[in-house]
Amino acid sequence: MLMPRKARIDAPGALHHVIGRGINRQKIFSDKTDYMNFLERLGDLLIETKTSCYAWALIANHFHLLLKTGSASISILMKRLLTGYAVNYNRRHRRFGHLFQNRYKSILCQEDSYLLELVRYIHLNPLRAKLVSDYNALGRHPYCGHGVILGRRKKDWQDTEYILGLFGDKEAGARREYSEFIRKGIEQGRRPDLTGGGLLRSQGGWSGVKSLRKSGDYQKGDERILGDGEFVIGDAH
Repeated sequence: MLMPRKARIDAPGALHHVIGRGINRQKIFSDKTDYMNFLERLGDLLIETKTSCYAWALIANHFHLLLKTGSASISILMKRLLTGYAVNYNRRHRRFGHLFQNRYKSILCQEDSYLLELVRYIHLNPLRAKLVSDYNALGRHPYCGHGVILGRRKKDWQDTEYILGLFGDKEAGARREYSEFIRKGIEQGRRPDLTGGGLLRSQGGWSGVKSLRKSGDYQKGDERILGDGEFVIGDAH
């Protein structure tokens, strides 16, 4: 007997670690045009829906996004992004059928504990996947948000100001601190503990998620959530 799918958890101001993979681990990006098409669609939707993007990385057969819900739910944004992209990809490469593996994964996360860890984890993906030779090359990699935060690439839709603000008041110093923080994560390797859940900002998104807790829409141990016990259980009692 198939278990029913759990509804996605979302609320204005909530942050999510979104992971999408190609069906049967197949490529979803086959050439530069594919990568650019995906990023252009993503950027347009982020601006239109006032959704913040703090980190992102595109690998040949999957992608990672760290998003904060804006005026539209993450579900609506991702449906528009992936549907439009898949139609374009299939047409360009003369293929048929599903491009992505089942539903994308979206995990609600506790910001105070996990925001920077997730930024680091996501931005080190190309290095772990050996798409770049070393840490210095990662800053020049065009399909990852790391170089944007360092000021080496430009993406108007990526919220670099918020992330840099967590490392200092002056831009140059904040970039140095950020870079050192990312570099220190290289030795950590893969972090399966960070791919089980998305992200909540205790301002803005908190009240919306409280209502989800009270309605019983999620509970302790829910794989859709990354946070400590109090965050997961909530204060409905």
